[in-house]
Amino acid sequence: MELLGLAGEQIDTRLPLLRAHGGVDHAVLALRDREQLAAMRYPFQPVKELMASAGLTTVSLLHLTGPLRFTSRNAFAVGGVVEDPATGAAAAALGGALVDLGWPGLAGGGRFDIRQGEDMGAPSDLTVTVSGRQGDPVLVSGAVRKIG
Repeated sequence: MELLGLAGEQIDTRLPLLRAHGGVDHAVLALRDREQLAAMRYPFQPVKELMASAGLTTVSLLHLTGPLRFTSRNAFAVGGVVEDPATGAAAAALGGALVDLGWPGLAGGGRFDIRQGEDMGAPSDLTVTVSGRQGDPVLVSGAVRKIG
């Protein structure tokens, strides 16, 4: 949190700090204010080293915009870039974590949406579908902007 310039009061406690797994591991932090998410900045090399030593593929910062709607930014320093505009693995990991937490609206199965990449000029919309049963596969689909 310190490397990301975050303090405890900036964390949205509706979603606990998580280490979520979707093929690879992701740190998940929910922020109270959308402006905090938009302001994501971090020292690249120290965060890359921390992520590598902790076995993290992304640090997923989220803002809850509705009970089943999130805005996301995913720090991807270990991949050699500051941010990934559409992270299916992080979305799948979040889906599994929300099922494990018994997130309202997903207990019997359902879906939620993630808006990602908006703050970096590459908006993507991901839809995550879960069965509501722990350990089941998670489906991620959506529309992303072609970057190259």
